[in-house]
Amino acid sequence: MAETDAAADGPERKLATIVSADVAAYSRLMAEDEEHTLQIFRGHKEVFDKLVQLHRGRVFNTAGDAILAEFGSAVEAVRCASEIQAALRTRNDQLAAERRVMFRIGVNLGDVMVQGEDLLGDGVNVAARLQGAAEPGGICISGSVYDQIVNKLSLSFKPLGEMSYKDIPQLVRTFAIAEAAGLGTMPSPAHQHRAMNGWRLWPFVAAILLLITGGGAFRVYSHHQRSQAKHARVAERAAQQQVLVDQRRAENETRRLAEANPKSRRKPGHLLRWQSRRMSRRSPIYCAVRPPRQPRCR
Repeated sequence: MAETDAAADGPERKLATIVSADVAAYSRLMAEDEEHTLQIFRGHKEVFDKLVQLHRGRVFNTAGDAILAEFGSAVEAVRCASEIQAALRTRNDQLAAERRVMFRIGVNLGDVMVQGEDLLGDGVNVAARLQGAAEPGGICISGSVYDQIVNKLSLSFKPLGEMSYKDIPQLVRTFAIAEAAGLGTMPSPAHQHRAMNGWRLWPFVAAILLLITGGGAFRVYSHHQRSQAKHARVAERAAQQQVLVDQRRAENETRRLAEANPKSRRKPGHLLRWQSRRMSRRSPIYCAVRPPRQPRCR
């Protein structure tokens, strides 16, 4: 009984298809020309509101350039989103390319909480993230919506794989509407995205980063060692060449001085006596060549 009362006191919940839309590059458009951008946006929003009512939906929240709408049927929600993009394309074709106000739309089917006229919960948040993944003028839908509308509408889809969105714990199967009957080709992401769970992906990323970092560090270290060895060889070779140059310079200087000073050319006897002065007086060589006036050695 207590559990039943607690459930009754909790927020009302229901299953709903949420359409989330906003204007691409809205800040840039407002910065360039606020009044003109606001005028175009209001005209686009009137078309948006009329088509939502036509497909038995309701707009439950707006904030700036963002619009949130609720539908009881996924088929009606996607049909309405396609017609909105077709109508807004016609209006934008009359404007210069840089002044076009283009919506991005995301559609999700999920459980939501009812709070007065507003809707809250992951069902709404996923629709907003899908809208962010769409191209300007394009539509992205979740796998839960795709399962409900496949083969029921004249649309072709481009699978984007399981994608990870900010603040959404689970991966979301994502599809872009690539072509719609009466609308032709629609803008869709250029490449297919494959997202893995963050915990499963991290070891691969870490291993790749480790290999890249280790290989880069080894190459830098090897290059540094080779550079040091090369510089050492060059310095040693330069030092050897400098020694040879200094020796040749000394020899040339000695030869030049000898040729320039004739007095430096001593006779053999004088040279012998000059050398003997550096020897000990008791040396036999000194005694043999001593000057006549010196006493004999004892």
